[in-house]
Amino acid sequence: MLVPIEWLKDYTDINVDTKEFCDRMIMSGSNLETCEYFCEEMENVVVGKIEKIEKHPDADKLVVCQINVGKDDLLQIVTGAPNVFEGAYVPVALDGSRIPGPLHGQEKQDGGTVIKKGKLRGVESAGMLCSAGELGFEDKVVPIAHKDGIWILEEEYPLGQDFAEALGLRQAVVDFEITPNRPDCLSMVGMAREAAATFGERLNYPDTACQEETEKKAADFIQVEIREPELCRRYAARIVTDVKIGQSPWWLQKRLMYAGMRPINNIVDITNFVMLEFGQPIHAFDIRQIADSKIIVERAAEGEKFTTLDNTERTLTDDMLLIKDGKRGVAIAGVMGGLNSEIEADTTTILVESANFNGDSVRATSKKLGLRTEASSRFEKGIDPNLCQAAADRVCRLIEILGCGKVATGTVDVYPKEFEAKPIDVRVDRVNKVLGIELPASEMIRIFESLEMKVEGDGPILKVTPPTVRQDMISEVDFIEEVARMYGYDNLPVTLPKGNQESGKSRERALMDLARDTLCALGLNEVQTYSFVSPKGVDQVRIDEDSWERAFVKILNPLGEENSVMRTILTPNMLEVMGRNYSRKIENVKAFEIGSTFMANLMDPEQLPDEMTGLCIGLYGEGTTFFTLKGILTELLKILGIRDITFVSESEYGVYHPGRCARIRVGEEELGIMGEVYPDVAEEFGIGTRAYVCELFFDAIIRHANVEKHYEPLPKYPSTSRDIALLVDEDVQVGDIEKVIREKGRPILESVKLFDVYRGKQVAEGKKSAAFALTYRDKNKTLTDEEVAKVHESVLEALKNEVNATLREM
Repeated sequence: MLVPIEWLKDYTDINVDTKEFCDRMIMSGSNLETCEYFCEEMENVVVGKIEKIEKHPDADKLVVCQINVGKDDLLQIVTGAPNVFEGAYVPVALDGSRIPGPLHGQEKQDGGTVIKKGKLRGVESAGMLCSAGELGFEDKVVPIAHKDGIWILEEEYPLGQDFAEALGLRQAVVDFEITPNRPDCLSMVGMAREAAATFGERLNYPDTACQEETEKKAADFIQVEIREPELCRRYAARIVTDVKIGQSPWWLQKRLMYAGMRPINNIVDITNFVMLEFGQPIHAFDIRQIADSKIIVERAAEGEKFTTLDNTERTLTDDMLLIKDGKRGVAIAGVMGGLNSEIEADTTTILVESANFNGDSVRATSKKLGLRTEASSRFEKGIDPNLCQAAADRVCRLIEILGCGKVATGTVDVYPKEFEAKPIDVRVDRVNKVLGIELPASEMIRIFESLEMKVEGDGPILKVTPPTVRQDMISEVDFIEEVARMYGYDNLPVTLPKGNQESGKSRERALMDLARDTLCALGLNEVQTYSFVSPKGVDQVRIDEDSWERAFVKILNPLGEENSVMRTILTPNMLEVMGRNYSRKIENVKAFEIGSTFMANLMDPEQLPDEMTGLCIGLYGEGTTFFTLKGILTELLKILGIRDITFVSESEYGVYHPGRCARIRVGEEELGIMGEVYPDVAEEFGIGTRAYVCELFFDAIIRHANVEKHYEPLPKYPSTSRDIALLVDEDVQVGDIEKVIREKGRPILESVKLFDVYRGKQVAEGKKSAAFALTYRDKNKTLTDEEVAKVHESVLEALKNEVNATLREM
């Protein structure tokens, strides 16, 4: 909500500078976005008068103007503006002046643009005639009359006077962020109410007393019928005759421009002005276009066509509210009027509509039509229906003040059920207890009354009735908040929260933190990526068409195709991170992410999707191999207390190289998959080197994790070890060999470690050599050679029988 300080002062006295105003409004609960000071950068721009215009001798589109700026000599200025004429009063930027806006075709510069005299196509020019845009106003607020060309003043001003001073352009505009629960603040009166309460000043309401034409009555011109009272709570119509369409006076145009709206003509400007003033949207119809002198508020017909003021034909549905006359629709309720009832230059009698529409209905209509307006943005948040009459009266009063019409007597006001605010009991001791202060009831009463709330009683319980514009005041806690913000949040005592609950981490959170700490200690960096992804990600990593990884949860209203589904796996995101780093010439990457994944229930779409936790690790760089990743995983799972891990070869998962991929299991449950990224997949993500990725199901890890510590005394008896080199077929997995050794080595086998795998000249083709170190120990005695040899021989025999392994000379 743009609030020009000059305009705000029409309703309440603010005797502080702008900075203090902003600071105190923030502390009373009005969140501030920005504060802009207009025309501060404008220097040496004065009012001038065009005395003579001649054609440029060497340019068809340029003219040479002789400008009077209140000095003895006229200034010669060349311009290409199409709207200049002799006798026009214009802004003149003199030699060495500074203007806040950019020159045509250029970007805005910090500190403004300096204007120097020079030559245009050989003719000297002593300055520049300025447009509204060049003086710092955005194109969207420039008056229609000056939109293309130089700013032509409607009135005469002293020649040579500072232009900004003459038109009152140097002023501050504060942009307040209005929360959805405070639609009353989407108006100048609403913000003035807040300012008056904050500074302890009086609120002055706009003049709404009309001098009506007694011989003409509104009821003689129009009849109103509301057929959908749940969607239209009130409809007030006033009639203005003898309308004269023209430009608005400068004071009105200036108010609208600084509030972010473009001046159009006097009638439209007045309706926009009142909407900004009261927060109540107003619409004006040409009465000639209202068939049968009737206004009927009812739903549109399914598929009904309607052309709005922006000259766009729209298709309506039967849940949209339409304003109709006796034969057709003339406006989409709360959104936009129709082109068929637009006010034109020869309009002489208008109907002023001030109505109240259901916010949910307006929001739904606006969204379906893709049409959001100043009116719809206000209606959808909820507006007090009691504003309708005052806003309609204000429009009529301004029309009288500007002399552009005569107001007919009375209002055709259909108000099926009057809206009244309900009183709420506010306990004085409850307010003090919640806020931690000792405020007397009299001070609370003062605060409530400064916000125009009616207070009954002065004892321990106050019966407070808010104004009907404050539709957010529905319970006691809302009134406590009002006391807090007007008392001053900065005045509230600072205390620590009290409670008897002991804080702690859940087992799941503790294991996540342990995993993070472990991976960081192993030299990895944690990353975070978006849960909203593109469905093309699984295509890039070559996931099968019928795979569970394609069970996406789809976003109903995505920002785009690249964010249209929820991720099922983390691998595509990790590869994107790795590719981005590789493109920036990062030579080594070791990264991990712990994040949520989501999977739709394809068997029963009505069921909520499953949310799971995944862990993804990605590596590339010099010296990084498959076993680097395996070592990180083994250490991580060891720290998490997961034993008896097996790595099972995998050759058909599209993400990874067929011969360099393994599934990770504990017993029969799969923990995840790891491997070297398939070259085509790596290329797809812009990774020009070997890359290694692992994806784990962290929920499964949590089920198997055991981080409880158990004390075991150091062994009393010595161990003995045996090294064996086994010749096995190439397709025999090391994990299968280890499994046989562990089973047959019980109960004295303490550990088994692979320390070499050899393929070469000394090994037959189709064979490989795997060397293991076996450690034997008995906790209760010293083992003899015979006892060790007996178990060791049974291990070798089992290896020969189960995996066809033979001993190789070491």
